[in-house]
Amino acid sequence: MYTGNRLAAVDLGSNSFRLEIGQVDHGEFRRAEYLKETVRQGAGLDEDRNLTPQAMQAGWDCLARFGERLAGFKASEVRAVATQTLREARNRDEFLSRANQILGFPIDVISGREEARLIYQGVAHMLPAGNERRLVIDIGGRSTELILGQGLQPKVMESFRVGSIAWSRRYFADNTFSKKSFEMAEIAATAVLDEAFDAYHPNQWDTAYGSAGTVGAIGDVLVAAGWPEGTITQEGLDWLLDRLVAARNVDSLRMGGMREDRKAIIGGGVSVMRAIFKLLGIQSMEKAAGGLRHGLICDLLGDHNGTGDLRIKSVDRLAAKFNVDTVHGKRVGRVATHLFQQLNQQASGTDDIEPDRLVRKLNWAAQLHEIGSHISHSDYHKHGAYILDNADAMGFSLSEMHRLSLLVLGHRGKLRKLEAVLTDPELAMQLLALRLAVILCHARRDPDLDGMALQRVDSNGNAVQLRCRKGWSAAFPQSAHLLREESLAWQKTAWPLAVEGLG
Repeated sequence: MYTGNRLAAVDLGSNSFRLEIGQVDHGEFRRAEYLKETVRQGAGLDEDRNLTPQAMQAGWDCLARFGERLAGFKASEVRAVATQTLREARNRDEFLSRANQILGFPIDVISGREEARLIYQGVAHMLPAGNERRLVIDIGGRSTELILGQGLQPKVMESFRVGSIAWSRRYFADNTFSKKSFEMAEIAATAVLDEAFDAYHPNQWDTAYGSAGTVGAIGDVLVAAGWPEGTITQEGLDWLLDRLVAARNVDSLRMGGMREDRKAIIGGGVSVMRAIFKLLGIQSMEKAAGGLRHGLICDLLGDHNGTGDLRIKSVDRLAAKFNVDTVHGKRVGRVATHLFQQLNQQASGTDDIEPDRLVRKLNWAAQLHEIGSHISHSDYHKHGAYILDNADAMGFSLSEMHRLSLLVLGHRGKLRKLEAVLTDPELAMQLLALRLAVILCHARRDPDLDGMALQRVDSNGNAVQLRCRKGWSAAFPQSAHLLREESLAWQKTAWPLAVEGLG
């Protein structure tokens, strides 16, 4: 059991960036420190959906402070994720390339459903054990997550593009409140959320829970006004709406429990909350202690305690859904892993985790390399890449899924289509191992690898040589032909491949 070490979670939300640090004692996480900064990055997207220079700088400044606090943490002790704003931002790579360096740890942009899963996980683990059917609602700055689950298991997860910042900018842009603006905001939110009615109908859940900032902000105001703590009711929302309309504008708001950083986005948050209450027939919502960052901690605890990698289940689920030949996929994975590990034995400068990480992802790509075959036989690699780039796979970040899609796209055909990304030596070597494995397994049986070795042969490690034992090409003439063709394909790249022993 993992015990006595630190873990940390970083949540780059659309409104706030949060850092949770704690100690693990006998498998239980105990908070030691919590930092939160209102960055409001979600308000920094321009009309072209690019983060403005000011929004990027504000994010970098916050992450620099978080990074200083995380100095000395191991890579396996920290998980950092970004949500809707960076899902939308066209220039997110520009922001992330510097953000990763400043924080000192990689930041994963996660899908909406993965965010929903993590939110439910964080909420459920901080509630008493039980089998009640739960509806969990998280209204963020630019997205809202709705999750149905029972006990610790999420069952239905969805993310909708509606949130406190987005709706405040759209319907309360002049910082004024009126019954008409709230009516328009609620109608618009209901239109976005309307498809949730059937899946999240009141007969599907026993108790509604609210998580994160908007729920906390509304709850704080209601408690300060004398409403019961820990619960938001329809009556409380009606009272709050009347108070906001009476104030007329943000500058005139004088309400107990209302933080200054929430005034500018309270209109959007309240309108979205009221739309959800009305649409799903909610009369009372319980305030949940857990949230996204606690879900991240749960994942970290699961990894350290050896309870399994959720991504393995996601790969198996995708393979089953698209009727992949799993026996062949695993065969290709074993061969690709064997070849890649031969190359990796010569690599230097990587930490202890890096080789295992690269091997895992290569193996997953091998298992899914034929995922598009039921759409088209000739172009199945292209369809497979599209599926992976657009699939919601629990446990995976968007960048991880894109990496798998590149490997699947490049496992056959010309390499020119991946010219832009072959500058990454890790990806290039993963792709080389995968393509060779697909060739060697072309007969859909275990290949004869006796005496076969793959190694780098120049001082820069770019040139690669595949050596075959004497007589191998005569025994496997079709494989030998395919390897000769593969060698020619790699001569046009920065990673020339020579195949020795083919006669």
